[in-house]
Amino acid sequence: QVQLVESGGGLVQAGGSLRLSCAASGSIFRINDMAWYRQAPGKQRELVARLTSGGSTNYLDSVKGRFTISRDNAKNTVYLQMNSLKPEDTAVYYCYTHAIANADSRFRDYWGQGTQVTVSS
Repeated sequence: QVQLVESGGGLVQAGGSLRLSCAASGSIFRINDMAWYRQAPGKQRELVARLTSGGSTNYLDSVKGRFTISRDNAKNTVYLQMNSLKPEDTAVYYCYTHAIANADSRFRDYWGQGTQVTVSS
């Protein structure tokens, strides 16, 4: 099994910054993509940023130029640096990975428990 633990959420004023972290642990054989999703009240979960094992990235249009996803493969950790935050960025942010555990036979999707980000105007 693979566990994801997020940290770094909180309350910030518009224009401020936050850095989210997500550490993967457990009996990990290999991790492919790592990503951040978010879900605001009454809305569907949406992809914010994705980073492949090969280093390719893609971002939600509304966060391009403000958010940066990065990864420390040695620590199995993914980060999301969020700058110039806006009230519409308020949501629960979820860490995601596509990985295979040592005792498993295939890759699976794993999710963190979510961390709240609130941006006040």
